[in-house]
Amino acid sequence: MKQEKPQQSDEEVAGLVQAGDVDLFGVLIHRYEEKIKRYARKFLSNYEDVRDVVQDIFLKVYENIRSFDTNRKFSTWLYRIAHNELVNRLKKRRMILPLFDLDTFLPFVLHDNTLREDIDRQDVKKMIDACLNGLDAKYREPIILYYLEELSYREIADVMQIPISTVGIRIKRAKDKMKTVFKKLGYGHGK
Repeated sequence: MKQEKPQQSDEEVAGLVQAGDVDLFGVLIHRYEEKIKRYARKFLSNYEDVRDVVQDIFLKVYENIRSFDTNRKFSTWLYRIAHNELVNRLKKRRMILPLFDLDTFLPFVLHDNTLREDIDRQDVKKMIDACLNGLDAKYREPIILYYLEELSYREIADVMQIPISTVGIRIKRAKDKMKTVFKKLGYGHGK
């Protein structure tokens, strides 16, 4: 793998790869491999499946790098490819999206102190499992992308190919639905 210059953006590196410096593709893999693995683990639980799909994602990125517009954001383009590959993989297996790592998600859900302090962590995990289990995939994915992958609404819209306003609506509806379930379970304080 070639050494990168610190000032090179993802888009610049992708442009150099497009221009024929294919060794620099390793820089993009190095920058994004762990992020894409983390993203894939939200959909697939088997380590081998995650490894295989990440390899397939980067293969597709490499095969299609010439179609990437270097005036756009590389990470959004990459996540779009990852999204499509994961959706296709799940469709082939007719899988339901599993719940994602609650240890990572937990701090974001509880930031507004809507839960009593005496609930132990295991109870909270079960409660969040129940809440997330009730979410349709169309609500779950924007939450994953926003809270775990830290993508902006614009980037999520590009990845999911939906309007920005729809991203906001889906995230808000997911949070509202989760709060309702919290309250039904007797954990929430009225607002």
